[in-house]
Order: sequence, then structure tokens, then C-alpha cells
Amino acid sequence: MKNCLRVSAVCVYDRDGRLLTVRKSGTAKFMHPGGKPEPGESAAEAGSRELAEEVGIQVAASDLVLMGVWTGTAANESNTDIEATVFTAPGSWAPAGIEAAAEIAELRWMDPARAADFDDLAPLLTDYVLPRLSA
Repeated sequence: MKNCLRVSAVCVYDRDGRLLTVRKSGTAKFMHPGGKPEPGESAAEAGSRELAEEVGIQVAASDLVLMGVWTGTAANESNTDIEATVFTAPGSWAPAGIEAAAEIAELRWMDPARAADFDDLAPLLTDYVLPRLSA
């Protein structure tokens, strides 16, 4: 039987419509900023907190827009599925003001239309989020 982790993730876009992806230390896959909720934290509160911790973006939980909830294969943990609640941050962000922090090793702004050019994207992104963006 597989383990299942609950996570929150946030889509952040720059003024050119590029999506912010992050790679956590010790991993190979790029994904959205986000992570596991702390005890008593809502999915939106976890998304807001993780966004601030990982890339320094301050967005109130109430300002995040729900994109969807999906269950899929975890990118970085074997024999594990994730139940991901994915939000979109309002507005657009200047890449110059966003920096990797906490466990984030690398940032990459990606044109969603060019996602097929990358072979290092997390399953949540390729299987659920990107198809919704192109629909």
C-alpha cells in the first residue's frame, strides 16, 4: 500500500506569463512552491506560508485562488502519492525580487507552452496543472 501525503502548492506567474518552478535540495524534479500543512493549518494557509518560506512571496491565504485538488504520484518520495491542493497567486510577480530560500536549491521561470521541452518536471505539474492551463 502506498503512503499518501497532503500538500499545498501555488502557481506564481511573472508579467510574461511564465510559471515559477522550484527544485528542492537533493531532488531532480521542478515543481510549484509549496509543501505539507502544519497541524491545524488549512490548505490555503499552508500554501501562503510555504510561498513566503521558500521564495519570499507574501500572499494572504484568503487571496489565493483555488485551481484544483488532485491525487497523483509524488515526485521525490518513493511509494508515495500526494493529495495536492493547488492555488494560483493573484497578479504577476517580478522575477528579480524572488529568491530561493529554505530547502529550495534552484528557481526556474518556465513558459507553460514550452513544458514539453523539459524532462525534469514533477508529475503533478505535467499530469494535472499544465493540461488545465492549456485547456
